Amino acid sequence: MSHFANSKLTSRVLRRTPLGPKPRSCDTGRFEAIRRAPLAARRHQWTDLRSFSLYSGAARPAASTWILHQHRVQSQPAASRNKRLSSTMSSATNFFDFTVLDAADTEVPLANYKGKVVLVVNTASKCGFTYQYKNLESVYQALKKEYPDDFTVIGFPCNQFGGQEPGSNEEIQNFCSLEQKTTFPVMAKINVNGNDAHPLYQWLKKEKPGLLGLERIKWNFEKFLIGRDGKVIDRWASTTEPEKFQNKIIEAIKAPAPQ
Repeated sequence: MSHFANSKLTSRVLRRTPLGPKPRSCDTGRFEAIRRAPLAARRHQWTDLRSFSLYSGAARPAASTWILHQHRVQSQPAASRNKRLSSTMSSATNFFDFTVLDAADTEVPLANYKGKVVLVVNTASKCGFTYQYKNLESVYQALKKEYPDDFTVIGFPCNQFGGQEPGSNEEIQNFCSLEQKTTFPVMAKINVNGNDAHPLYQWLKKEKPGLLGLERIKWNFEKFLIGRDGKVIDRWASTTEPEKFQNKIIEAIKAPAPQ
């Protein structure tokens, strides 16, 4: 075949070769809405866009591009806050020395609960133990009637166990209040294990290791009981429902308040 024929064939092949996959059509207005939304709202909306796969597999932005967006919108503020909150751990002597974030990403000093007995629970909405939300609410309401200013439950949603807490903070709040009818505080979603575990949980696990001295949280709905003095009294596994140690909570409430 002549050089001319080769060039002609090559030209025809190049013309017929697609330049790249055609993106799946999508509503660009959603991207614009996210760009204009407050930072707290954008954090979860970027995740929602990824979850619903508005891009086809071929047309989805390169991993580095996506990580850049995710880092800019979500990871960087969280990392900055965790670094700041972690600085308190070295000087923390009790539960009330820590600060956490509520569902609106507002910092909540746990000193707000100083003098109370606190039951701390890592929660999830799609777990076999999710029914314990109702158990926790029952114990909370029963003790609130008798000791209105002396006890609270605090929930910390976590998605580290089987991906059973995938929702945004807003979705979790709706689930707790509308479906589970909980009235005790449920904070922002955190990690409880690993290098990026919240400083509060790093401290809790060191103060009260589990069986065989293992610090790691094993599953959703593990519980820590905190005394009026901010010290960890006890720890229970997911399988232990709160009614089973309600008397121990009452003992802690009746203990003399720290001076």
